[in-house]
Amino acid sequence: MSEKRRDDIRNIAIIAHVDHGKTTLVNQLLKQSDTLPEHMNLEDRAMDSNAIERERGITILSKNTAVKYKDTTINILDTPGHADFGGEVERVMHMVDGALLLVDAYEGPMPQTRFVLKKALEAGVKPIVVLNKIDRPGARPKKVLDDVLELFIELGANDEQLDFPVVYASALNGTSSYDPDPATQKHTMDPIFDTVLKYIPAPIDNSDEPLQFQITMLDWDDYVGRIGVGRIYRGHVKVGDNITVMKRDGSTQNFRVTKLFGYFGLKRNEIKEAKAGDIIAISGINDIYVGETIASADHPEALPLLKIDPPTLQMDFVANDSPFAGREGDQVTPKKLEDRLIRQTRTDVSLKVEPTDQLNAWTVSGRGELHLSILVEELRREGFELQLSRPKVIYREIDGKKCEPFESVQVDTPDEYVGGVIDSLSQRKGEMKNMESTGNGQTRLEFLVPSRGLIGYNNEFMSQTGGYGIMNHSFECYKPVVKNWNPGRRNGALVSINQGQSTTYSLQSVEQRGILFIGAGVEVYEGMIVGQSSRERDIAVNVTKGKNLTNTRAAGKDHAAAIKTPKTLTLEEAIEFLNDDEYCEVTPKSIRLRKKILNTSERQKADKKRNRTK
Repeated sequence: MSEKRRDDIRNIAIIAHVDHGKTTLVNQLLKQSDTLPEHMNLEDRAMDSNAIERERGITILSKNTAVKYKDTTINILDTPGHADFGGEVERVMHMVDGALLLVDAYEGPMPQTRFVLKKALEAGVKPIVVLNKIDRPGARPKKVLDDVLELFIELGANDEQLDFPVVYASALNGTSSYDPDPATQKHTMDPIFDTVLKYIPAPIDNSDEPLQFQITMLDWDDYVGRIGVGRIYRGHVKVGDNITVMKRDGSTQNFRVTKLFGYFGLKRNEIKEAKAGDIIAISGINDIYVGETIASADHPEALPLLKIDPPTLQMDFVANDSPFAGREGDQVTPKKLEDRLIRQTRTDVSLKVEPTDQLNAWTVSGRGELHLSILVEELRREGFELQLSRPKVIYREIDGKKCEPFESVQVDTPDEYVGGVIDSLSQRKGEMKNMESTGNGQTRLEFLVPSRGLIGYNNEFMSQTGGYGIMNHSFECYKPVVKNWNPGRRNGALVSINQGQSTTYSLQSVEQRGILFIGAGVEVYEGMIVGQSSRERDIAVNVTKGKNLTNTRAAGKDHAAAIKTPKTLTLEEAIEFLNDDEYCEVTPKSIRLRKKILNTSERQKADKKRNRTK
């Protein structure tokens, strides 16, 4: 007996490497379906509603929307492409029956392509391959398609998954076709829509059975509080129903459904009821969490908890205690910082927060540098001041051996820089897996590198390749720890010996000793890092000294003193710069680097003591 299906609905996710066009494609699907009013002008990347997403051009949080096509509702989930937000991708795969895998027709499969496809195949969803940017100069769809097939095989796809349909598109131009020839592109998304209707299974209609609904994402509304977003796997639910939430710890709690929401276009709309196959949001209980099951009160049956990859990187988040604490932020107390971090863990399943032995400090574990830096950027914008320690990888014990995370690294660089990149990654204990020429004077390198070897490497890489290199990496596996190796910053720091305002006169002499991070007229304090030393050791410097005034003027000295333009560090660059004895001080207006021990003489004593014990 065949299962009854809901042919009026399809549930799909869009997955891809960063910048391969997911959010742009969703825009076109919204525009070219029977969803938005004809007069509505849709802005670019409308699904990236978060300010940081729009600025960085990346998707951080999964978004869901729905479009109407030929009387069928297609629920679409736009997922992050960066591996640091893999927790989002993993959860989404449990909500859908199929996935559109977008691959750049020029670049081909990239490290995050492997990551997101692996998650989709593990979840058993039906894939559709969309070769995007087919109009891009140098596009090589046939070669890229072969590479995609190889990737499917390598990741253990079954026969059904290997028999995937292919559509060729230019999301930016809103065109698509079934043919790799760009000349066949037409201004329509119908080939993608029709392929979804033909190949993606419709949800099973078992709405007459007891309710089963799993929370896979969390949302918030100022009026109704926490909202659980997920898919109804079985049964149906109406506003006013009394149902049960089955907690992660095995306990249960009854509650009444106060509101239900459905998604259509860019809006979340109130609905009265929903049934198996629908992706909805539900409110009525404030302490629901990701992975928990909502079920019928008279037939409570939990779904398996969602498996989430563990964090691989951690940093200490410390309440700001620098001499400038409280000047620029209004969220400065340790209690407020702790409450905010705990609140973040309720919606971000890849994040872990633990207290440390140090007063007013917490260890925050995440999926990578980007994951943690995005959190810090959000805190800055909310008015928080805090200090960050150097990132550290998280070790795990596997089969009695201490293991560390390794990452798959893919580098695209002009041929003349290949030797330098190979040398630097080899020094960071990287193992080269492949090297191939991609034409036009470019070479692609593939490495397996310990994650701790990549901390702080981005700056060095960009300098090595003159800014022309592109590096992508994602978590690959845990392997035994590389022994007798401690990567870190080779150069020391230029450290201020007093508090005051920097002057051009003093900076002129200091800039000969390294690279400055500040210009003239900047407030500094003792122990603040003002630049990178040209030597391996730290150098204590005075950047506030003024020129002695005299009644005589030297001939030829009337021209204005000048210094080189200082290097302004981004948040990621500042974090990468850190050594173990340093903090990055972050406020809504400033990013400063400092020593943990601010007093110059105390710090020098501590350094001597540390050197003696080595």
